[in-house]
Amino acid sequence: MAGQAGASESPTALVASTASNRGVVAEVVDAVTARTETSAKTVDRLELFAAPTADAAAPAEPAEAPAPPVAEGPPPPPPPVAGLDQVQMNNALTIVRTGQALGLPERAFVIAVATAMQESQLRNLASTRIPESYQYNPEGEGSDHDSVGLFQQRPSAGWGAVSQLMDPTYAATAFYQALMRVPGWETMELTWAAQRVQVSAYPYAYAKHEARAQQVVDALLAHTQAYAQAAS
Repeated sequence: MAGQAGASESPTALVASTASNRGVVAEVVDAVTARTETSAKTVDRLELFAAPTADAAAPAEPAEAPAPPVAEGPPPPPPPVAGLDQVQMNNALTIVRTGQALGLPERAFVIAVATAMQESQLRNLASTRIPESYQYNPEGEGSDHDSVGLFQQRPSAGWGAVSQLMDPTYAATAFYQALMRVPGWETMELTWAAQRVQVSAYPYAYAKHEARAQQVVDALLAHTQAYAQAAS
């Protein structure tokens, strides 16, 4: 039989055994401590990348840009009346607007439109005797001396340059300015008021256009007023 260990060990052996056990315990404690520190660092790192909690403020959404303002365009062209076409109606509108800009009453518009009906049929006419007049987008032509434009005004009579008289706004302004120099034009018969300005060989010719001219002016004023009210 193998021999058994003695019932008691020597003091030196006990000390060595105890020291050995304490070393093992210390190694275990050190390992556990190191593992705990590593876990804590891992948790700290994970918290840095964690999703924000419900209490965290969400980033504000960018404000929607306001819509750009809609630019208002000019009023549409007025529909023709009194047997006119659109070109003639547009020229009548220019005559009326020019009179409005000068602060004149409606009666002046009617006289001017009737005069242009007689002189040019409300078309901006070049003259066959003035080649230059064809440079300004004429709407027809005439051959009465050097008369041009809506009112057949003559450069040689001091009404203005050809380029000016072929501009409907300038031509209407020149007509109105001459009309305002006629004493009592506001109450004068239309044909005589026009004649005092135009000095025509046919002074009674303007009278036949008065009713149509009034109809055109009425339509134009109603058109512009309706558009102004809609825009406001």
